[in-house]
Amino acid sequence: MKETFSKKLMTLVFPIAFQQFMLSLVSASDALMLGQLSQDALSAVSLASQIAFVENLFLAAMTIGLSMLAAQYWGKKDSDQVERIFAFVLKITAAAALVFSVVSLCLPEVLMKIFTSDPVLVKDGAEYLRTVSPSFFLTGLSQIYICILKNTGHAGKSSLISTVSVVSNILLNSLLIFGLLGFPKLGIAGAAFATVVSRLIELAWCICETLGKDRVKLRAEYLRGGDSFLRRSFWKYTAPVLGNETVWGIGFTMYSVIMGHLGNDAVAANSIANVVKNLVSCFCIGLGSGGGIMTGNELGAGRLETAKEYGRRLCRLAIITGAASGAVILAMIPLIGSAANLSAQAGGYLKWMLAICAYYMVGKSVNSTTIAGIFCAGGDSKFGFLCDTVTMWCVTVPLGFISAFVLKMPVPAVYFIISLDEIIKLPAVYRNYKKYRWVKNLTAGDTAAKGADQAEPEETSENEGFRKPEIV
Repeated sequence: MKETFSKKLMTLVFPIAFQQFMLSLVSASDALMLGQLSQDALSAVSLASQIAFVENLFLAAMTIGLSMLAAQYWGKKDSDQVERIFAFVLKITAAAALVFSVVSLCLPEVLMKIFTSDPVLVKDGAEYLRTVSPSFFLTGLSQIYICILKNTGHAGKSSLISTVSVVSNILLNSLLIFGLLGFPKLGIAGAAFATVVSRLIELAWCICETLGKDRVKLRAEYLRGGDSFLRRSFWKYTAPVLGNETVWGIGFTMYSVIMGHLGNDAVAANSIANVVKNLVSCFCIGLGSGGGIMTGNELGAGRLETAKEYGRRLCRLAIITGAASGAVILAMIPLIGSAANLSAQAGGYLKWMLAICAYYMVGKSVNSTTIAGIFCAGGDSKFGFLCDTVTMWCVTVPLGFISAFVLKMPVPAVYFIISLDEIIKLPAVYRNYKKYRWVKNLTAGDTAAKGADQAEPEETSENEGFRKPEIV
């Protein structure tokens, strides 16, 4: 089992982690290049990017829901059901992504005023949103395609597609922001236009890839008519994830609102800290995403004992990964501080924020692997919703507002408080893991119901008689 686990880790988790790293690299390049223009340009785009962040929350719910069923049906070797759920999820996602594009194009100033009252930041951010608006629709489609590639044995190809898209984005950033090699100098609008073009490349390649032999395809008949059995299954397990992403995402956006009203120095420092955190957490997120697919494949194939052992190994690896990621951030503090083009005040804030990010990474790694990966692989999607509702809306968000606007605490202290959510979750996450409610085959009993309006799948569990493995 050890050799099989290691092989799957190499062929699935590492490509997904690298893909996540390349996506984060775009934000890093935006921050670096826009920071060379001005601190205001960096802050404006950082706040405007919260719209993309909100869309990504919805996309995360859709891809997690898609992965729950696609991974298990693929493990069961039922590609027809994978194609049906692929078409259904793509149709939903396309409609929602179109809304993001239209609102960003038509009401950019209104959106910016949610995050800041600074007229310069509102003006610059609105310019960015108008130009980048088509990318929201393109991203919605491409992420579903990439998700289906990852869940059907083509994680390496999906990683390559994302890599080419990211490299294109970075190259176009440098050409269009600064006007190099005869290209027009567009500044903030150049960064937005680069994003649109790179997303178009990504989507076109994804579509071409699914046209190949032995690939899961988008079939017109499945777009026109759905399978009620699959629809019910999808929403049963995805609705709590969507609720979780909404609760977590709005809470996280409230963090940006808090920081956005503490001054431009706080916004700029927070922008850099988030970029660093996203870059370093890539393997943590990849471990959760890939680990969920690995576990889901085993559950769908009925190998529940193997799935449980995979969960144990993934949890141990998550702790090690989180600690290592935190150590990397601590080691990079001097380098980041010297490379960031920030004021003295913002630079001081940044050092404290990065130190706080170091311990945050341990909780982030464990929670990404369990809540978004292992638990969801077996349909245990309600836990994350309840966990985030309590930790964020009963603890960190209220305390964040009180510390910032009532107690007038220093910026690093406020940042410390709003970064506690991942750590607060850990005891509840461990307890839920040990209950093994996630050890379920979601496809069991679906043979008679396939393509018919019948009862939902019988969830099988083998908790009885299992030896309970320890996380550590």
